Amino acid sequence: MIFAYTGRSSEGIVSGVLDEVTANAVAEALMSRGVTPLTIRQAGAGQRETADEKPRFNMKQRMLPKVQPVDLLLFSRQLHTLLKAGVPILRALASLQESTPRVRMQQTLQQVRTSLGSGLDLSMAFAQHATVFDSFYVALVRVGEMTGRLEEVFLRLFHHIEFEIYMGQQVKAALRYPMFVMGAMAAGVTVINVMVVPAFATVFKSFGTELPLATRILMATSRFTIDFGGLLLAGAVAGAWLVRRWIATPPGRLAWDRMKLRLPLAGKIIHKGMLARFARSLALSLKSGVPVAQALSVVAQTVENAHIAQEVEGMRERVERGESILRAATAAGVFTPIVLQMVAVGEETGAMDELMDEIADLYTNEVQYELKTLSQQIEPIMIVLLGLMVLVLALGVFLPVWELGRMALKH
Repeated sequence: MIFAYTGRSSEGIVSGVLDEVTANAVAEALMSRGVTPLTIRQAGAGQRETADEKPRFNMKQRMLPKVQPVDLLLFSRQLHTLLKAGVPILRALASLQESTPRVRMQQTLQQVRTSLGSGLDLSMAFAQHATVFDSFYVALVRVGEMTGRLEEVFLRLFHHIEFEIYMGQQVKAALRYPMFVMGAMAAGVTVINVMVVPAFATVFKSFGTELPLATRILMATSRFTIDFGGLLLAGAVAGAWLVRRWIATPPGRLAWDRMKLRLPLAGKIIHKGMLARFARSLALSLKSGVPVAQALSVVAQTVENAHIAQEVEGMRERVERGESILRAATAAGVFTPIVLQMVAVGEETGAMDELMDEIADLYTNEVQYELKTLSQQIEPIMIVLLGLMVLVLALGVFLPVWELGRMALKH
């Protein structure tokens, strides 16, 4: 039978047709290629909606509060407990649907149960709700289905989401003080340019002498801000919107994710976090008995960085051609010497999953340390910027005053 499909890969949304026996066979074929299926339907079915198609939300549903990470955290933990106790998946989902207080989550679980009742796999049912279950979540659930270890996968997902929430809290705590300082500096510079400098400019012009260069620059900056401040603000808003649109495209996302890895201070934290996620996902896949090439396809969807995902896909292609994992990882160019060393030892000893777990723990601890010390690393930069601002103001505002006082003393 011919099936038409749409799916999500590391390069964005893809679509096409496949000749398979069932829709689940199509889903398995797509997952093996690194594509998370979103909709699968028999070709020629027209516009008739089936249970395989992505659910449509009406306007009332769109107005509901979004599912928060903490909701997904509790869902994963509770589903792990229910599955471990031997509760069938449909009964477990029904129980969680009744107990969750968030309406959007209730509706999502109801639609997931409907999809399961129509014969879809759990991972595919989750994939139809991309705003709730991301590609990482869907990919690991797919691994659990393939290996029969769903309860372990949901426990892993619980720990993963817990760590993601913790990291988000650490980032907010680390950036709270620097953002406050930068906001105060921006407000101070705006007030000085719009209110203080124009008041001084009238006095300075009455001196009848040539003003210092720093003062002339400060006055020109103030005049430019007053005359074109609205245009600057509109340009900044338009620029931010264009950048967001550009990042939403596959080439833009790839360039942006590559750029993020090179950012000062933040780049190394992002890189280590991606390596930890790569190692954790690869270890889980290998422990579950997934072949290396297919495991790399799953991992490419979990790292949430288009550049690293592209390199991991390249690794998969090289491994399928018969190259060693170490050689493929070295050619990727995104792994640190420590990761490459562990890969070499793991490939030699057959303990790749255990060593990847160690790598994940190592970089997870490093990310936690980097986040805790991030504010201390930013403080010197803030002090330098604040000092430069004070220096510019001192030179621009007080130099003419000192010059006037010196001239007054001479007379």
